[in-house]
Amino acid sequence: MLPKELIRFKEQGRDITILTAWDSLSSAIVEAAGADVVLVGDSLAMFVHGHSTTLPVTLQQMLHHTQAVGRGFSSSKQKQPLVVCDLPFLSYQCGEDKAVEAAGSLLKESCAAAVKIEGAEPEVIMVIERLIRMGIPVMGHLGLTPQSVHNLGYQKQAETELEQEKLISQAVQLEKVGCFALVLEHIPSTVARSVSQILKIPVIGIGAGDQCDGQVRVTADLLGLTDKQPPFAQPLIHTRQLCIKALKEWVNHKNSRSKTPTTPKSGQVSDY
Repeated sequence: MLPKELIRFKEQGRDITILTAWDSLSSAIVEAAGADVVLVGDSLAMFVHGHSTTLPVTLQQMLHHTQAVGRGFSSSKQKQPLVVCDLPFLSYQCGEDKAVEAAGSLLKESCAAAVKIEGAEPEVIMVIERLIRMGIPVMGHLGLTPQSVHNLGYQKQAETELEQEKLISQAVQLEKVGCFALVLEHIPSTVARSVSQILKIPVIGIGAGDQCDGQVRVTADLLGLTDKQPPFAQPLIHTRQLCIKALKEWVNHKNSRSKTPTTPKSGQVSDY
């Protein structure tokens, strides 16, 4: 799927579904579920690598995981979901040249066909413009931007009128410079609805109400694999608890068995 097809989905009034993946197993599951887009999100820094924020994950790690995601698809290239990869912290904040090199390596060496970048400050806008001129599709991201955790925290964003006006202005600017889609995270649903109505590109919500053109969720959250979920992504099933229960039963069963060793006959090899 090409990024521009998401714009066609919006024009047709078709909801867009985006799920994250981080390895071949998760991408196979997400593909089978029928998601339009697979996002290799830098959130894997937290639930795969055990960090407390997304900041420590490196470009090389993002590339490694995106390559693994590509190996999990079973359908033909034309029928595979669109793969978007997050550009990690400091891969684009240090200038246009470094950003082009980082994004280019992801598209060149993995299944990714686009990158996602957080924010819309003047420096970020310059980077996005350069990437798009170089033929690299970009998905924008406003609202709660996890790479800005030390400035914004994880609380809901755009709650004041001034903040809402700024977000809407930034959203318009991101469309103007050529982003093919925009993620809005953890903002009031009324603001997300307004942005969706203003923009021609699809607006993808996460904790932004159900009036967006599509939704994105961290698959590990929906499956209940993590011990804590954000308030806007309650688990569909409690997989973590189910797995612990099943494995604990297996461990207890093995521990309860009598393990009296037997002496092997001459010429036999012991199993112990």
